[in-house]
Amino acid sequence: MKGVIALALKEMVKERFGRDKWKAALKKAGIDSEPIILPILDVDDQTVLKIVNSVCEVLNISLIQAADAFGDYWVNVYSQKMYISHYENVKTAKEFLLKMDSIHVVTTQSMPGAHPPRFGYEWKNEKTLIMKYKSSRGLIDFMVGLIKGVGKFYKEDLKVTKLGSAEVEIVFP
Repeated sequence: MKGVIALALKEMVKERFGRDKWKAALKKAGIDSEPIILPILDVDDQTVLKIVNSVCEVLNISLIQAADAFGDYWVNVYSQKMYISHYENVKTAKEFLLKMDSIHVVTTQSMPGAHPPRFGYEWKNEKTLIMKYKSSRGLIDFMVGLIKGVGKFYKEDLKVTKLGSAEVEIVFP
């Protein structure tokens, strides 16, 4: 996965929980010194997942709580510094979520080796969207956290339900 994800995780843990918790999570993951991570370079998926699991242990939170915290941080803090242009001229959570697949394509097209998740969309009714997650990484809980973060950003009370390992139901207000 791209380093930008690991960098956002690092910033979130340091800012919200403290530098000591980040260092403890790295140590628990078997990483003795903090690695240099560049946003567009690849970071081994298993290394990032090991760090995520260590963060959960150090903070005494579940993976779902970590995914929700990351989604909130990514959308409402981190991406506002790096990807603000994707939010311009978008007025609702629905509009943004329907752009997420194309945003992933655009933001990674110049990154060699990028394999971002892809998303499909199916309307159940006028207020209910089934968003399909297509990735071999199995990080749908992080997708749920990101969707919740988008709802918070647009100040909309979205009802977000994981339907399985590849689908999320979103009910818009």
